[in-house]
Amino acid sequence: MNYTADAPAVWDPSFTGADDCLLCSDQCVIRAEHYFVKGLIEIPVIGSDEVFSWGVWVSLSRDNFSRAADLWDTPGRESEKPYFGWLTTDLPLYSPTTLNLKTHVHTRPVGERPYVELEPTDHPLAVEQRTGITLDRVREIAAAVRHFDDSEQR
Repeated sequence: MNYTADAPAVWDPSFTGADDCLLCSDQCVIRAEHYFVKGLIEIPVIGSDEVFSWGVWVSLSRDNFSRAADLWDTPGRESEKPYFGWLTTDLPLYSPTTLNLKTHVHTRPVGERPYVELEPTDHPLAVEQRTGITLDRVREIAAAVRHFDDSEQR
């Protein structure tokens, strides 16, 4: 019921090990100029209590990234106001691209990934987040993701 991106779309493997770059499971910094956090776009599954989620990367301003990092292990951090960010994960199942969709990143309790709320536009991903998807759509996404994963391994 979930799929995740390993890194922001702008990450390049050549950045690995550079002093001004970092990629871990929850945070990313590129050239000490671009800052990202990983969060979840959650989509309700119609007719069930299930939620489908995309693990995505969102760019934040330096100040918001620093604030989020400072509070990373702080109980009560979920009371923080949402941070504005830009989606930096390309989900190829959607057209037009999901890159640079406007978001709000909602911090959750320690140990939980942030919730990524898309701006309520007519983009298909934003519509799905607002209205939900069927179990058939979940199966369609799973098949498509497997297809993309297989294509990348060739």
